[in-house]
Amino acid sequence: MKTAIFVAIIALSTTAALAQGVGYTDTPQIRGQKWKVHDKDRPNPPEVNPGATFSHGAPAPSDATILFDGKDFSAWEKDGGGAVPWKIVNGYMEVVGKSGGIHTKQEFGDSQLHIEFATPIEVKGDSQGRGNSGVFFHRFFEIQVLDSHNNKTYADGQAGALYGQWPPLVNAIKSPGQWNSYDIVFEAPKFDDAGKLTKPAYATVILNGVVLHNRKELNGPTNHRATDPYKAYSGKGPISLQDHGNPTRFRNVWIRSLGGYN
Repeated sequence: MKTAIFVAIIALSTTAALAQGVGYTDTPQIRGQKWKVHDKDRPNPPEVNPGATFSHGAPAPSDATILFDGKDFSAWEKDGGGAVPWKIVNGYMEVVGKSGGIHTKQEFGDSQLHIEFATPIEVKGDSQGRGNSGVFFHRFFEIQVLDSHNNKTYADGQAGALYGQWPPLVNAIKSPGQWNSYDIVFEAPKFDDAGKLTKPAYATVILNGVVLHNRKELNGPTNHRATDPYKAYSGKGPISLQDHGNPTRFRNVWIRSLGGYN
């Protein structure tokens, strides 16, 4: 009887938590906003059907650097150094859970990145435990990758979020197993000789042809349950892909330099 009562209490607590929203109440305030990081009360963006897209995304322009063409990991290495532990299947790379993230060997400044991703067709988990990964610029700034299709999570953790800072304007993710296309313009922050910030980072993010962020200012490095101030660096860095334990897939990755620090 005691076991049954305990289970009932847990079930009621879980139901109450879901009714209150997914997120946190004990995180710091986001600088310049009324919301806390991963605020459970922050409204989720509305859903938008992105419509049809090409079966294999956008071909690389002639001045692009090819980061992954489905053949090998020659442009990448494991975080911390060494060979990439992920696998290549049928022209895409797939995260091998708990093997570690990867990043490009080359560093970039202001840039335009194209990358396509698919979350697992077999749906497992919920909230941040479902199809989770991330695209990082310079190791500091994350554009979230997540299966946000019929999946409640905190607003600034949706697919397309500038993680922990800005939710996407809309939820334009496709259903699990389908290929999504990111086109991201990233402007690196700039610092003076004394290390003082003179220009913040900005990101323009388009998912499946739908604008999610239009030159949105980043108020510092993105982070989980925290806000970090800018710290001076060269303004150049790699492109990184996160291992969050889910077998998320990526393909057709290319980048164009846009001047600035390049």
